[in-house]
Amino acid sequence: MWLPCGCTSKTIVTSYARRVFKSYFRVFGRWKCNVAALMPEAVGFEGVKDCSSLQEFSVSNSASFWAAAARHRLSWIKPFHTVQDCDLSLGRIKWFEGGQLNVSVNCLDRHVHTCPERVALIWERDEPGSEIKVTYRQLLEMTCRLGNLLRRHGVKKGDCVTIYMPPCPLAVASMLACARIGAAHNVVFAGFSAEALAERIRDAQSSTVITVNQGVRAGKVTELKRTVDAAVKDCPSVQQVLVAMRTENPVTMTAKDMDMEEEMLKEDVVCEPEAMDSEDVLFLLYTSGSTGKPKGVVHTQAGYLLYAALTHRYVFSYEDGDVFGCVADIGWITGHSYSVYGPLANGGTTVLFESTPIYPDPGRYWEMVQRLKINQFYGAPTAIRLLLKYGDQWVQKYDRSTLKTLGSVGEPINTEAWEWYHRVVGDGRCPVVDTWWQTETGGICITPRPSDPGAEIVPGMAMRPFFGIKPVLMDTEGKVVTSNPASGALCLAQPWPGMARTIHNNHQRFIETYCQPHPGYFFTGDGAYRSKEGYYQITGRLDDVINVSGHRIGTAEIEDVVNQCSAVAESAVIGYSHDIKGQGVYAFVVLKKDVDDKEADLSQQLNNMVSKKIAKYACADFIQFVQRLPKTRSGKIMRRVLRKVVERDLDGLGDLSTLDDPAAVQEIIQGHRELCGKQQPS
Repeated sequence: MWLPCGCTSKTIVTSYARRVFKSYFRVFGRWKCNVAALMPEAVGFEGVKDCSSLQEFSVSNSASFWAAAARHRLSWIKPFHTVQDCDLSLGRIKWFEGGQLNVSVNCLDRHVHTCPERVALIWERDEPGSEIKVTYRQLLEMTCRLGNLLRRHGVKKGDCVTIYMPPCPLAVASMLACARIGAAHNVVFAGFSAEALAERIRDAQSSTVITVNQGVRAGKVTELKRTVDAAVKDCPSVQQVLVAMRTENPVTMTAKDMDMEEEMLKEDVVCEPEAMDSEDVLFLLYTSGSTGKPKGVVHTQAGYLLYAALTHRYVFSYEDGDVFGCVADIGWITGHSYSVYGPLANGGTTVLFESTPIYPDPGRYWEMVQRLKINQFYGAPTAIRLLLKYGDQWVQKYDRSTLKTLGSVGEPINTEAWEWYHRVVGDGRCPVVDTWWQTETGGICITPRPSDPGAEIVPGMAMRPFFGIKPVLMDTEGKVVTSNPASGALCLAQPWPGMARTIHNNHQRFIETYCQPHPGYFFTGDGAYRSKEGYYQITGRLDDVINVSGHRIGTAEIEDVVNQCSAVAESAVIGYSHDIKGQGVYAFVVLKKDVDDKEADLSQQLNNMVSKKIAKYACADFIQFVQRLPKTRSGKIMRRVLRKVVERDLDGLGDLSTLDDPAAVQEIIQGHRELCGKQQPS
């Protein structure tokens, strides 16, 4: 039994073209009368009368704001004595020092005391209509049994457990069980290859891996246990693998493997929670960087949980009794913050979505909304753009009257998709919150809501900073841009509790990536535009990281795999605008001399290698074989030129005098025209 208990600058909205939508949260009608009716902590905040003044207070009186929120929102074993000790220029970030708590207690036990039979999780399985509901009492029992099992097999406080599972109740219980006994968790997206999984296991130094026999998605079975077996062969630290059964199909079990559910039934339903310091590690989550090596972003206990809970409640206007439908995979930060920790900390009911937006048909999301009576829906622009192409009928076929808020996450949403989402999916009555944030920020930082009643929402813009967030734009000389409208590098001027603390085993890389580019500020790596009204719009990455269907991937990672092919001399990978995926992958490849293989065969071989070593989503949509790459005289590849060629912006190529061989550009332009003329991207 599975459960024993049951954008680019072109997207900037111009004043003459934008359509402004105004919407009201039912709950935000109270702001005008009494701000404390919504946020009780605000009673003690001097001069706070509405949402705007509360945001100003949260920035100018950061310590007071977050101290009040932490005392009110979290259950502490031992109170904290210092609200914050942060210096961004040094990469020192500490919140709520002296305090002790347990995250699983905050997500489970305190709700079991008041509403044990409230549904915590709705597992929306791949097969429509076969959902499974798990109450807070049942989830606590699962978590305790698994926590005891991990303890019995030697997992202790400070260890890190790797979880390679699709969205399901036992995956959530695994995360919470780690939190309960003081172990960190490292959830790896269950679409990653064995090599990518092994790299993350080794870096996290995990002795324990938790997985399932097989995954099920869009009617297809994937051999997750087999992937783990292949990964573990290259991971000498792994001592045991816990295997749950998603399907009834048996899998080969090795000496390291154990039947997770069978062993859990032997354990007690009470598991003593570990008292964790506020700054103890809660989890690692690996994200792509501009170098070839993924970085293990570290999030800690109290600050992360508080920020996830606060953003979940106020960005989406979540109220007790609502059903929150975040369709992100738990292998990404969105799944961590808004499928698991945020909703559960708030005592909410959260959906775990196992399938795809078009299985068994393009009405899947909206049939689910009708059946589960979802109130807040949080998805990716990639999916919205895909469903838009199938037409309105797949949406209008189902009753979506329960929806109150629509959210967008993963990348900037284009205006056309935003308006379709608002007009068709939300019937023109649901506010659309376009949320900007990152793995490193832990939670939503810029978004249209919360705001004062009647405040406008501009399609395609993230707009306003959340409580405690102070965004700034930097120019090319590293100076703060104060005028509006303006564009620049997006930085955050002061710390907030949910932010990452370091990169696992490499704090110097953390400092160099986020703190050194603009000393005293947190550098996000994104560019942004700020309108004359002061609203923010994200314009895309400034480094060599691309965003494919919401999955961030470093171009260097793909290049590293491509260059391992014996026929390849060198390569350059860039992202380009893709109608569905947001960004696609375009690879320029130089072959070694005397290579006679057909280009089509080599293209297939290279994509097979990328799929095997990284994941299918990282495969190139276009592979252009070239004689040479445009380089400076010092040997640096001019990726800027390659991007302009792919974007067909030949007037924007700029000064090519620094190139070692300018003729290479004309060859690439001609090759690009020929390739695009005979091939369409996938």
